[in-house]
Amino acid sequence: MTLHDVRAALLAGGLGERMGRLTDEMCKPLVPYAGSCRLVDFSMANAVRSGVPEVVLLSMHRERDLVDHLLAHWDGAGVRVNFGPHDTLVRSGDAPPGVPLPARPPEAGTADALLTNADHVFAPGARDILVQHADHVYTFDYGPMVAAHRAAGADVTIGVQRIERRFVRLFGMVEVEPDLTVRRLVEKPADPTSDLVFTAFCLFRAEVLEEVLTSLASRGPDGWQHDISRDVLPHMIAEGRHVLAYPISGYWADIGTVERYHLEQLRLLDRPGPLPPEDLPRTLAGAPPRYVPGLDSLLGDGADVATGADVRSSVLFPGCVVEPGATVERSVVLPGARVRAGVRLSGAVTATGEDVDTPRTGLADLEPA
Repeated sequence: MTLHDVRAALLAGGLGERMGRLTDEMCKPLVPYAGSCRLVDFSMANAVRSGVPEVVLLSMHRERDLVDHLLAHWDGAGVRVNFGPHDTLVRSGDAPPGVPLPARPPEAGTADALLTNADHVFAPGARDILVQHADHVYTFDYGPMVAAHRAAGADVTIGVQRIERRFVRLFGMVEVEPDLTVRRLVEKPADPTSDLVFTAFCLFRAEVLEEVLTSLASRGPDGWQHDISRDVLPHMIAEGRHVLAYPISGYWADIGTVERYHLEQLRLLDRPGPLPPEDLPRTLAGAPPRYVPGLDSLLGDGADVATGADVRSSVLFPGCVVEPGATVERSVVLPGARVRAGVRLSGAVTATGEDVDTPRTGLADLEPA
């Protein structure tokens, strides 16, 4: 089905503090992934794949870098990126690439991001608003979800997926009726009663979302938590709005921590992998990454593994170097990083451009202080 009257709102404003040193020099959406792209590229590729005509960027931290990336790789490539209050400035040429953009007003949460950008999110022409996140890894066509949402006459349709019960406490837990009507959503429950979680992408009827946000904002700054999962959706459920669950059967990952970043990239080495290399977005330089069976590793184009280096079960990005005598196992080596001769890297992640000259095991070096 055509999605000409769906507008996406891309939540990309978080500081990424749980990503430790990986976000010291870049915003979280631009953290490299899978030897091929950056985190934000998955949501952008899904919008293009689905025929969503416009994505409104909701960002704050290091916004200039993110805007430049989206201009270079996505704007006009099957989708228009709306840069919100900076759109005219960016497109006029008065703020060319690299020139800092004015600071946006502070926001307390994801719902605030929608409110402060309401003029762009709720501009005429959109029947439904698709809310995306810039740190989720998945490939998806939103078309069938939109069809189910409209056929059911839902006020909002949320993606849901079953996971191991022990991990539910890290997500928004969802309870549903047999007809997939959502009866309860609890963010990060201490004692989960369901193995179903909210995948954090959802589709709202535009006028309903605007009405609910306005109602919640009327409580004043201290009367709510300014969050979609903690406020908007529970409020809609409590009001008796039609909140529909849409089961997601394919691979989906929320990259919230360094540990998750490391683990989910190593999962790409499974055969068959959850995301084949040819299905990955490609915004890093060069050809698509390739899986090398002899190394059980994913190598980005131009990754330099010297003769005499030992690489096993790892993800190596374009422009990285592993010198002779170095050992890299179950690790992620980011662009421009160099693992020096004789150094052993085990279960670790390098920073972009890092010179690794001492042995490293585990993720403690990158974890937040």
